[in-house]
Amino acid sequence: MNIETVDYQANDAAISLQRSLRDTGFAVLANHPIAADRLARLYDLWGDFFASDAKHDFTVQPPRHDGFFPFRSENAKDSPIKDLKEFFHIYPDSPVPDGLEDETRTIYRELVTLGTELLGWIQAQTPPDIAATFTMPLDEMMYESQESLLRILHYPPIVAPEPDAIRAAAHEDINLITLLLSGSKPGLQARDAQGTWHSIACDPGMITINNGDMLAMASGNYYPSTTHRVINPDVHANQSRYSMPMFLHPRSDVLLQPGMTADNYLQQRLKEIGLK
Repeated sequence: MNIETVDYQANDAAISLQRSLRDTGFAVLANHPIAADRLARLYDLWGDFFASDAKHDFTVQPPRHDGFFPFRSENAKDSPIKDLKEFFHIYPDSPVPDGLEDETRTIYRELVTLGTELLGWIQAQTPPDIAATFTMPLDEMMYESQESLLRILHYPPIVAPEPDAIRAAAHEDINLITLLLSGSKPGLQARDAQGTWHSIACDPGMITINNGDMLAMASGNYYPSTTHRVINPDVHANQSRYSMPMFLHPRSDVLLQPGMTADNYLQQRLKEIGLK
């Protein structure tokens, strides 16, 4: 499984990104505009938040989908077992804890801008016959979207292992593309077409990019939504793990395919993973 590392500054960056996403569903972005030391600081700040009781003041209040989701709130599609994680959801209008707001909102905006640019790269490199099937250019699907989600993930140390329970069971993402800031610890794996799992190396400061189901649907599976998971740590490395995926979602009224809007599909999937 040849997941390419793409130099954002390289002349052939768009070509490399599109090729890797087409072939594997994944790519790793290096030398991008978001500084590694800022990501490390954000992990430290959010680590302090998850270690405090203040997180419970932000517990999600349905029907909203932002705020703090306690440990074992979510399961993968078709899995009865809850994942070993807790997390915080941020949309453009979401409350953010004191001391975290400025840096978190800044990284949110920067990731949306970067992700929209990458969608433009994908659009430009997509074969014309495939691009002609899109209801609109991929980057234009993001125009004025308020749906993109920054998820701050904390996978606590595993105190009492349970059969078949892992940090994030095998799943595919819902959205167009995901920009995953490099995790604080290893654990992310992707599954190839033969069913073999491959660890995804992502050095500090790099960003893992992967296709989501909405892009697969819009492209008639030309861009595959590759199954991935986060495995439990070795007993000798049983520490907290943090990661921050930015899920790029189109406007809710965007047609992914005839008869299926982005919002229709999102609501369907939220039910399947236990968040609605």
